[in-house]
Amino acid sequence: MKPRYRKNLNVLVPCFIGLAVMSGLVTYSPELYRAFCGATGYGGTTQRAYTDPTTTSQQTVTVAFDSNVSPGLPWRFEPEQRSVTVHLGEQKLVFFSAENLSNQTTVGHATFNVTPATSGIYFNKIQCFCFNEERLDPHQKVDMPVVFYVDPSFAKDSDMDHVDTITLSYTFGRSASP
Repeated sequence: MKPRYRKNLNVLVPCFIGLAVMSGLVTYSPELYRAFCGATGYGGTTQRAYTDPTTTSQQTVTVAFDSNVSPGLPWRFEPEQRSVTVHLGEQKLVFFSAENLSNQTTVGHATFNVTPATSGIYFNKIQCFCFNEERLDPHQKVDMPVVFYVDPSFAKDSDMDHVDTITLSYTFGRSASP
């Protein structure tokens, strides 16, 4: 009986280990995907910068802004200006405004990306309202800052030669938090 028992264990143990690994991957896949996108800029994911740029370039790029509100969130949300032209490495401050059009306090969270998607690795945000949830009281209107720069190495990437405009897009949706 012992040899058969060991034979079954030789099959079952690797199966359980494989099942445990796959369960872990499924459980942590959103975090792994966010980490991957943040590290590579995949899908237009921007970078989060914690320091100011160290160099600037004479080359410029236009950054256009797009704003959307998901159905079910009674807000008006728009950029204060539709686009800016920045030197690569130049830190830029822009504002978006949001207004709660309802008679109730609502909480929203912005998702974001840039297009073309390949430019995400070069687009760095130092400060952004999208890092946190936004709570607006009834009919409250707020201006929300975004501080960003486009990395000067953007100019050295031959895949970016044809890119003269980067579009930063936000979509505000209702947050699960009350």
